[in-house]
Amino acid sequence: MQLGAMVKENLWWQLENAARQPSGTWSVRGSCGLLLPGYHHSSRDPCPTGVRLLTVRGSWKSFRERRSRGRRRQASPGVREQRCCPQHWLQTAVRGCSDSGRSRLSCSQTSEQEPPGLKRRRPDVITTTDWLAPVIWEGTFNRRVLGKHYRNRNLTMGLAVFAIGRIADQYLERFLESAKKHFMTGYRVVFYITVDDLDKMPDVDPGPLQTFQVFTLREEIWWQDFNLLRMRNLGEHIVQHIQGEVDFLFSMATNQIFQSDVGVETLGASVAQLHAWWYFKSTKDFPYERRRRSAAYIPYGKGDFYYDSAFVGGTPQQVLNLIEEYLKGVLQDKQNGLNSSYENHLNKYFFLNKPTKLLSPEYNWDVTFYPPPQVQFVKVAQHPKRRPWP
Repeated sequence: MQLGAMVKENLWWQLENAARQPSGTWSVRGSCGLLLPGYHHSSRDPCPTGVRLLTVRGSWKSFRERRSRGRRRQASPGVREQRCCPQHWLQTAVRGCSDSGRSRLSCSQTSEQEPPGLKRRRPDVITTTDWLAPVIWEGTFNRRVLGKHYRNRNLTMGLAVFAIGRIADQYLERFLESAKKHFMTGYRVVFYITVDDLDKMPDVDPGPLQTFQVFTLREEIWWQDFNLLRMRNLGEHIVQHIQGEVDFLFSMATNQIFQSDVGVETLGASVAQLHAWWYFKSTKDFPYERRRRSAAYIPYGKGDFYYDSAFVGGTPQQVLNLIEEYLKGVLQDKQNGLNSSYENHLNKYFFLNKPTKLLSPEYNWDVTFYPPPQVQFVKVAQHPKRRPWP
């Protein structure tokens, strides 16, 4: 079922009424996009219907200064901390690491000794699922061969991030700085950034072949569940314009830092991220939703892996399918007086709709845990939200 049809059937309207709080209501609001320079457009329509795009000349900083009509924000001394490279941050964030432990956290090697294609070169880990989907680890793919395969396909990648409130203040700048350096380098990339205030957008300019599309919530729309707002917002943008702009779309949490290149080895029709902690646990211990009345229910003894909601991707249509099922599951749970997490609904979706590619814990490692021998390189480091940035 397409998302447009779901809107016609008032599914989102029902969600709004189900999530309405006694103290007030929220409603669907439009968004305003900002198209920044640095992107070489393909034949796709750069200004889709229903999305207002403003072409910005110069840097983001100069635009914001002009927007404020010359009023400069007064910065207190010492407010902006000195930046450090992501690798230094990662090494200092892991407590008690030996030299050998830190070497496993270094940037991924660019060695081309692997055979062509995706091969089983890692006997210590799972590299293929029961349904024959590859699990991507360092050492199981050849960058040169993959690059030659995808280079001539004229692909455009999308990366969506949702940062409102304190999340934008704490994490957004470092996320964008690392993503523009390591995410799909050498390919056209559109960053879809949603903030609640344009002043929350950091002074980060897009690199070559990159575009920043910045969307703002016209009013403060606070849902009971942050992920419900995030995924509903992404679904709207996919229907309105994203599905005509990119070939592959990824959605990531803001509290992530790229440590090394994340490239075309991650591309697939439906891409799921293995949870760094639960990958090394038994299936019977997975924190699936166990309440039978919930739409996210998975029976005991069932399930394949436990997936992390911080990193998900695929074709825009596949991501849209995930969002549709998630929204329908939330509505069903609301009607039954239940409230299951987005991650539980995501795991139920991938239990029924097997992903075509799985990313190993190397692509989203929690730096509070010492990496086991299987995690040879950390591609993306997840910073726990319970702790401030170092």
